[in-house]
Amino acid sequence: MDSILTFADLGLSADILDGLLKKGFKSPTPIQAQTIPLLLNGERDIIGQAQTGTGKTAAFGLPIIERITPGLRKVQAIVLAPTRELANQVAEELESLKGKRDITILPVYGGQGMVTQLRSLKQGVDIVVGTPGRVIDHIERKTLKLNDIKFVVLDEADEMLNMGFVDDIEKILSHVPEQRRMLLFSATMPGQILSLARKFMGEYDEVKVASKQQSATNVEQIFYEIQEKDKLRALHRLIETESEFYALVFSRTRLGADRLASKLSDLGYEVEALHGDVTQVQRERILAKFKGGHATILVATDVAARGIDINNLSHVVNFDMPDSPEAYVHRIGRTGRAGKTGKAISFIAPGEWRKLQFVQQVTKTTITRGRLPYGQEVIDMKRNSMKERVFAAVEGEVSQEFYNLSEEILSSGKPKQLLASLLQLHFGGNLNPHAFPEIREPERAGGFKPNRHSLERHGAPRPATAGAGKATGYLGRKERASSTGQFASKPFFKKKKFA
Repeated sequence: MDSILTFADLGLSADILDGLLKKGFKSPTPIQAQTIPLLLNGERDIIGQAQTGTGKTAAFGLPIIERITPGLRKVQAIVLAPTRELANQVAEELESLKGKRDITILPVYGGQGMVTQLRSLKQGVDIVVGTPGRVIDHIERKTLKLNDIKFVVLDEADEMLNMGFVDDIEKILSHVPEQRRMLLFSATMPGQILSLARKFMGEYDEVKVASKQQSATNVEQIFYEIQEKDKLRALHRLIETESEFYALVFSRTRLGADRLASKLSDLGYEVEALHGDVTQVQRERILAKFKGGHATILVATDVAARGIDINNLSHVVNFDMPDSPEAYVHRIGRTGRAGKTGKAISFIAPGEWRKLQFVQQVTKTTITRGRLPYGQEVIDMKRNSMKERVFAAVEGEVSQEFYNLSEEILSSGKPKQLLASLLQLHFGGNLNPHAFPEIREPERAGGFKPNRHSLERHGAPRPATAGAGKATGYLGRKERASSTGQFASKPFFKKKKFA
């Protein structure tokens, strides 16, 4: 039997391999296996064709980190991305890959404070990840010098061309040295990209990875448009109405992951939080507990969730929407594995509607709008589940000792009260529909016309929203005060890991 290819086989340094192992990365993806050796050992340019979610960032990021000079504090590599979300995602991924190497990485994009970027550039950076518009701003200000560039990466090149950045890209490329390597990654290869390659690239190697969409075909993708303050209530409602809920829930920040895990624990669920502040020992303990079914919900940030391989997840929940289509694909691919089906749920806050459309466009998938069950529907489902479990238990064997005990209890002459007490003792929970206050879908105005700058800032234009104020967190102070007692009861049944 052929041995499985590892990152060590690709020629990466020991410190980089150690960092990958700590992140849970053992075997490279196809795009990584083909691209990394070419970048480490060759000198030709590269055109890579691969779908979103195939591991492209590590494919170009690891060799760049290997080959640039640590501590130089001159821009040696620049990565161009179509949106600020993708630029941020790439920068964060490169940060997680560099290990202990003295390499400074700076994301630059529109909508971010210029003063912060100027200060960082003045202090010196080694890798810049940016959107074309903001990169040009810095070039024209003479605050971004590209004289020492060794690598230029065009990420999601077809999307940048679709969004009208071709002139900007050509302008940027005219400022980089001729003796540099250019890496172009794209899901498709339209004529404009090949023309760009002929104009700015020398001899190049081609890397092509077939699209694998098996995970998406096994995953039902649903979104709920919802106010930020109602997300916790919505998640609580969905957990209570799903027959099985063994889930990975994604939060944008470390603090958000801890807060959400704490709120879910208060609701009676077995939950753990995983993020960058968790030590390796704690990480191993948390994952062992989750994989063993002793915790049924794992709230995690994107970076912390890398390398987690669990085949039996029933749900992936985007409590916070990811910043890029690639991150979305990575997330939902955690469920629907090993021939099983799964469900991916996304909460869309006001202002994220076009971001959702952008994800669907880039990943070429349809995400269906869902309707949250009404409070009475939740109660009806809970009641039916209780009855089904009781009737199912009757079909099983019951020892004589329990028959004897039941006769003694029923002899009190209060059978209905006794059964009601027993159900409440066993299932817990609250059968009052007021425990699930209604959640109103936020209003959304239409007719917003996209432009280049809004696309660059948000990945897709932000729509006008009616009545959308500042986010108040998962459960703001007023919401906590008004919901006293609503979430005090334990869930009516303990969610378990299903085989």
